[in-house]
Amino acid sequence: MLTPFRVQPLDTWVDPADAFATLFGAANGADAVWLDSGPEAVGGRSLIGTGRVRMTASVADGTVTVDGVTRPGDVLDALRTDLGSRRVEGVAAPIGWWGRLGYEAGASAAGAPVAVSEHGRTTDASLLLVDRLVAFDHAERTIGIVAPDDADGSAWIDATVRALATAAGAADAHLAAHPIPQAAAHWRHDDDAYLAAIEACQEAIRAGDAYQLCLTNRVTARSAADPLAVHLRLRRASPAPFAGFVRIGGETLVSSSPEEFLRVGADHRVRTRPIKGTRPRGATVAADLELRAELEASEKERAENVMIVDLMRNDLGRVCEVGSVEVSHLLAVESYAQVHQLVSTVEGRLRPGLGAVDAVAACFPAGSMTGAPKLSAMRILHRLEGGPRGAFAGCFGYLGLDGTAHLAMVIRSIHVSGDGVVIGAGGGITALSVPADELAEVRVKAAALLAAAGLSDPGTPSAN
Repeated sequence: MLTPFRVQPLDTWVDPADAFATLFGAANGADAVWLDSGPEAVGGRSLIGTGRVRMTASVADGTVTVDGVTRPGDVLDALRTDLGSRRVEGVAAPIGWWGRLGYEAGASAAGAPVAVSEHGRTTDASLLLVDRLVAFDHAERTIGIVAPDDADGSAWIDATVRALATAAGAADAHLAAHPIPQAAAHWRHDDDAYLAAIEACQEAIRAGDAYQLCLTNRVTARSAADPLAVHLRLRRASPAPFAGFVRIGGETLVSSSPEEFLRVGADHRVRTRPIKGTRPRGATVAADLELRAELEASEKERAENVMIVDLMRNDLGRVCEVGSVEVSHLLAVESYAQVHQLVSTVEGRLRPGLGAVDAVAACFPAGSMTGAPKLSAMRILHRLEGGPRGAFAGCFGYLGLDGTAHLAMVIRSIHVSGDGVVIGAGGGITALSVPADELAEVRVKAAALLAAAGLSDPGTPSAN
């Protein structure tokens, strides 16, 4: 199927937050995805997209639903087939499937055991076939509006141009109109249970069943907070380069993710940037520099990062040309609003005949969210975590019809379904881990998310 598209430049700059609030901030809950480089971005792109065709998946049922039709299958196979059947021309924009893939969708495909949500059914994958979008180039300060080159598409472009002409201040207005109610939150595992799980991880490592395990916990709550208002609050308090707001079929993912999972370019180059190693930001400049230096020097954190780099090299090696996989950056420190992180970059070139979905299938779930060896780690974590991760530890972004892809990790994120709110947090456990420090790290990672959603800090949490 060949579909021509029209690209309409916008004469003036509009902040992506104001644009999204103007186009999709109304209470009707229209399906829309905002891939956000953050309020202070000076490079890269932010993208806002919408469409009319959904793809969802249920791991428990073994089904994929596309445009209301449900069939047996796996979401990655469905994406591979669908992307291969569509073509576009005349547009340098990522028309294609945008949305999120949950952890269980990847773990199941990899052969690991998975759990079903204990808080009601939510989708294990939720994507939107985006054929209308607004692209913001932060370096050039330019905006392009894209839609099919037909009557409906032209009408959408014209309406979008008119709406964006008066968008200034829309994000502030949305925040003012949607105050965040306060609500109580609860951890899945209380302090004692989580510390016991850390010890069990270290026992598994000492037994030789794993080298590293990414153990996670989760917070749940009931709240009537407006998800877009939550995202706008989080965006200001905790800006991140791979943030996003994914609202499809009544479920919403709010994310301030700092971690790029996979980027696939038009040249078939593929890149992953695993994060492993964390320290909180300091209250003073001196304390902050001391914590950064401590992270750089930490034997435990460096070893943890290198183990995941080796795992991702192996995963990319399954789909990349022999000799093309390399580590271009190792153990770089990146600083965000709440934490310092150790980040490495692994790159390669996809083999002829393979595409972005093949790269996702080889690497998902990401090693930074499982541990190593990956399959053994997922089996151990399934037993210790005692429930599903859901959207957390999955990925979100787009898979373009042009063969490109850009996906971020679902970390520092909030998943909203109805009045149910779920926040995941975790950290890598090694033989050198200090349990009390690992518990504190989970709290640091969850703090900004709890505040943005108006959730009380559970303090000493109780199991639910």
